[in-house]
Amino acid sequence: MTLLAKTMTVINNYRQQNDTLPSSQLRRLGLVYSSYRVVINVFFLILAYANANANADNLLLPSLLQQTALIFYTLLSIILLGLFYVVQKRPQRQLSFGLAVDIIMLSLLLYSSGAPDLQLTMLYMVVVAASFMLLPGSQALVITLLAVIFVIYQQFFYALSSSISLANLGDALLMSASFLVVGFLTWTISQRLLHVEKVSAQQAKEVARLNDINQEVISQMINGVIVLDQQQVVLANRATYQLLDIDETNNELASFHEQLAHLHTQLLQTCLAVPAGQSRLFTYELPTTIEASIIARLRVQVIPLKDYSRLIILEDLRREQASAQQLKLASLGQLTASIAHEIRNPLSAISQASQLLMEEIDSESVSTDDASVRIAANSVDDSNFELYKMIFSQTKRVNRIIEDVLKLSKRQPPNKHSITLESWMVEFIANHFSGHDVFLSGKVQPLIVFDTHQLEQILINLINNGLRYSSLSHPHAYVEVEIYSRRNDVIIDILDSGKGVKSADIEHLFEPFFTTDKAGTGLGLYLSQAFSEANQARLVYVPEHEKTCFRLIIPAILTEQAIAESVDL
Repeated sequence: MTLLAKTMTVINNYRQQNDTLPSSQLRRLGLVYSSYRVVINVFFLILAYANANANADNLLLPSLLQQTALIFYTLLSIILLGLFYVVQKRPQRQLSFGLAVDIIMLSLLLYSSGAPDLQLTMLYMVVVAASFMLLPGSQALVITLLAVIFVIYQQFFYALSSSISLANLGDALLMSASFLVVGFLTWTISQRLLHVEKVSAQQAKEVARLNDINQEVISQMINGVIVLDQQQVVLANRATYQLLDIDETNNELASFHEQLAHLHTQLLQTCLAVPAGQSRLFTYELPTTIEASIIARLRVQVIPLKDYSRLIILEDLRREQASAQQLKLASLGQLTASIAHEIRNPLSAISQASQLLMEEIDSESVSTDDASVRIAANSVDDSNFELYKMIFSQTKRVNRIIEDVLKLSKRQPPNKHSITLESWMVEFIANHFSGHDVFLSGKVQPLIVFDTHQLEQILINLINNGLRYSSLSHPHAYVEVEIYSRRNDVIIDILDSGKGVKSADIEHLFEPFFTTDKAGTGLGLYLSQAFSEANQARLVYVPEHEKTCFRLIIPAILTEQAIAESVDL
């Protein structure tokens, strides 16, 4: 009972595990087996004819039958090989037919020999093993049972025809049992190999998928990533090219390594100087120019890997600077807002009182009848009127300062959007400076990410300053706005024909409440720079330019993934 249960378990497992080779491998192995069939048949055909020639005087019927069967089998093998090579569809059916033909022809050869033969037995074994390797289990079992039936029937056929006794029946039964054993062992091994290959293919596919995901994640990271192995760069993501201002057109690691060694020799030497197995964190000062928006500093982290290579992470410090700027302005805004509200109330009273006094002077000068008294009163009132007018104008100036301070205190974190700058600039100038000579030139392709309201405030401040100072030097005031791309940046130049900024004033240009204009508040450029830094841009004054030039430098966004990451900041 136990043996029967084990047998049934094996049969059930056999039915469930019926994996076959992929079509490409089946064709490849099928061609090998078909070629093997042709070679074996040609060999036996030559051997049979050699024996026939040697015994030509005593040629017996079985020998003639064997030669005839071999000739037919050889021709059929060549035809099967040609069909298998030409017809690429359904290789499994072709193999099933060919293996069945093998069993039939080998049985015919076994019949011609009259008794079990070691050579034919080995060929049977090969056919049975090949069937379990190349065919589904059910078809392979049919081929094996067909071989068993032919071998046993051959012995009974000779016994019934009195050609031979049943003395060789035991050998035939042993041969048949060996067929089943070889088939079972071959099937077990083939199934195990197929399972291992299937698992290996799944794992390879999963590894490839994870590798693609890792490559995509690394390429879309905002931080730069470099992997150094034996002083050679083996990996560098897109952010690294942008942060280090390396040309990305030739996206080869050899070219990247050459540019890295040339442009950032100190960075490369410092990273290579870190002892193996140790990590290091340091700040790298980038070689910056006024024309480029490369950030001044990078945080560099060198991390050792298990294979003695180095992982280098480059972090853009503009994010921390922008966050610190936000915190600083938020705290400053709370303080200034409370102070501004306290100042605004008495300031409003002073402004209103000065207006009332000026109106009173006007009414008194009109109502007086005596000319001498009116003249004397007018002289006194004129001096008082000028004083009241001065008080009123200064209160208006202080009120403008308070309004700017309140704008600063109420400023929210930037609400960034992707902007196509060229079309946006045309609409902006038409909306805000339609009655002024503001000329736009240049073209840009990349997108930028910026808070549109803050970008408007920056450009309005800069263009208004340009128009005001240009009018002081020339009767025809105008401002030129140039937009263009440079490497990974989008540049906006605000140009005017004013006298420019004195060299002594350049370092104080973006400080709060610094102004050279008596009517100015000194907060316009300060706010513009604060808005720029909050959007990870830079606002600089370019003294080398032939005109008065303020330059807004904005990092270009080249991918949708980068846009999403920048907007989420």
